[in-house]
Amino acid sequence: MTKRVLLGMLTPSSNTVLEPVTAAMLSGLPEVSAHFGRFTVKEISLRAAALDQFTDAPFLDAARLLADARLDVIGWNGTSAGWLGFDADVKLCKAIEDETGIAACTSMLALNEILETTGRKRFAIVSPYLDEIQETMVANYNAAGFDVVAERHLNDRGNFSFSEISEERIERMCMEVAEAKPDAIAIICTNMRGARWRSGWRRRWASPSTTRCPPCCGRRCA
Repeated sequence: MTKRVLLGMLTPSSNTVLEPVTAAMLSGLPEVSAHFGRFTVKEISLRAAALDQFTDAPFLDAARLLADARLDVIGWNGTSAGWLGFDADVKLCKAIEDETGIAACTSMLALNEILETTGRKRFAIVSPYLDEIQETMVANYNAAGFDVVAERHLNDRGNFSFSEISEERIERMCMEVAEAKPDAIAIICTNMRGARWRSGWRRRWASPSTTRCPPCCGRRCA
């Protein structure tokens, strides 16, 4: 029997996109399966109540339950480090590993690794987020040595509503930021439906689009 690879995904409770996208991405890998643990996330803003959704406790509660499945890795399939600061994800990974003994990773750290290792630090951001979230995210990237040359966002506090943004609207946003000729376009939200047309987009434009994909130990998943 081929050794199974068991991936754990920490999932925002109101996210309806990342699970089917993950399943589709893994469909050609019969030995790999994804297993999801949810915790409450209903709003993305800088309000105290919204920020409190991302304290360690809910992550660790969900991670402990996922650990019962003897997973190979546990990934945070969300983008909160974009506005909380990337160190938040580094600390979260350590906390999960200390609590469960299982390797941990996050989608935002994976994205940053992709941009670093491929030399695409001059990039554009597309997201559904509020002004305050987008501004903080751009500032965090610029402070980390990246160059955000263009951005588009929808000023939505979500989180469920992000899944109802049409692929056509996401594509229009990407076309707008592509005019700045970035080295990459990052669709930063795991509850936006940007993954399905990514390959077609990359054939049509010189600038590749890097959508938020499920984390795999900090490496590209697709």
